[in-house]
Amino acid sequence: MPEAYEQTLNRGTLNELTLALSRGMFVQVRNVLHNMPACDVAHLLESSPGKTRILFWDLIDTEFHGEILEELSDDVRNSIIHQMMPEAVAEATEGMDTDDLADVLRNLPDQLYQEVLQALDSQDRHRAEAALAYEEYSAGSVMNTDTVTIRPNVSVEVVLRYLRMRSEIPKTTDTLYIVDEQDVLIGEVSLTALVTSQPEVIISELMNTDIVPIPATMPESEAAILFERHNWISAPVVNEENHLLGRITIDDMVDIIREDAEHSMMSMAGLDDEEDTFAPVVKSTQKRSIWLGVNLLTALLAAMVSNLFEDVLGQLAVLAILNTIVPSMGGVAGNQTLTLVIRAMALGHVSPSNTRSLMIKELTVGILNGIIWSVLIASVVGLWKQDLYLAIVIAFAMLMNMIAAGISGVAVPLILKKFKIDPALAGSVILTTVTDIVGIFAFLGTASWLLM
Repeated sequence: MPEAYEQTLNRGTLNELTLALSRGMFVQVRNVLHNMPACDVAHLLESSPGKTRILFWDLIDTEFHGEILEELSDDVRNSIIHQMMPEAVAEATEGMDTDDLADVLRNLPDQLYQEVLQALDSQDRHRAEAALAYEEYSAGSVMNTDTVTIRPNVSVEVVLRYLRMRSEIPKTTDTLYIVDEQDVLIGEVSLTALVTSQPEVIISELMNTDIVPIPATMPESEAAILFERHNWISAPVVNEENHLLGRITIDDMVDIIREDAEHSMMSMAGLDDEEDTFAPVVKSTQKRSIWLGVNLLTALLAAMVSNLFEDVLGQLAVLAILNTIVPSMGGVAGNQTLTLVIRAMALGHVSPSNTRSLMIKELTVGILNGIIWSVLIASVVGLWKQDLYLAIVIAFAMLMNMIAAGISGVAVPLILKKFKIDPALAGSVILTTVTDIVGIFAFLGTASWLLM
């Protein structure tokens, strides 16, 4: 889209456009949308309720639909695509980068996917099918095939002449890849080296062979870690035979890093990281009900443990008053460890070689925290209720639950990962259940033994 729009899209701009739309000032709204960058239009659409969103979309020139679809989250993009004819979707995706085209098609319902695929021209259909052949969330699924390759035995002058003949090179190109006759990757040369070298220099003399290609089957999150570690702008993607397939660029990696962060944050609440803020009420309710149901089951499980000590609670009402303290503290401590471990796993810091050290470290933290907070809570309860035995009971329960929180904060995400379950999605629920049960059992169990 045109880049003339200099005003940052903010809350005031959104309010002005929505007000103009409600007053029927369609021409003015269309003119503003025409001059806004695609990223700002996408933000406007994601910030608008369903009916308003469709009105905005209808006012956008169709030639810019593709650029905007690339910028939208999956849920919002799908809600818009469902309002479009397959031919219009095919027209909008014409010329999209391979990875963006595959991302649009991959999230469509089967019937609409087939209709859009058939409406694409043969070249785009071939590109889409090649990208869709790779597993979702793999490096192959996010790579671009628009890669400039050269041979090692040509001169700098020949390469520069070739680039001038092309008239343009792919966006974010910082490196040209050097391949042999079978398209096997053998090296790379930077554009900086090309433009600063003498024309007669042979490419093999400038070639850097110390490169780290990304296997097409590598998970995209691992590729993102490599980009962050090496400060790459782009990186080649190869198959098992080291044939060059394409490249991944930093703009795609930034999106993946952001999406991973959103995924971890939203999953902690049992939500989809691509969930539309203004999704229909019924759809949002269905999505959230699943994990609310899971939480209800775990709460009932903790209640069943409390029910085992019904007689004790009936005779000593003070236990019912204090019964929430130990599970609450354990849950907070456990979630601190859980968050730390999930982050470390996402960054690739946790491996079989250091798991034992991590477990010992968090166990030690749990013991120290247990000692500190058990002494504190025992002092408070002892002074408050003037009961030494009650203070000992709650201190012991606090120590046990802090230790359990430290162990489970490490063990739960590692076990879930082993069973290919997302720790960010299920870890918090399981850990809270563990600390609730251990805390309640330790407190009421010790109380029934010592105080009755």
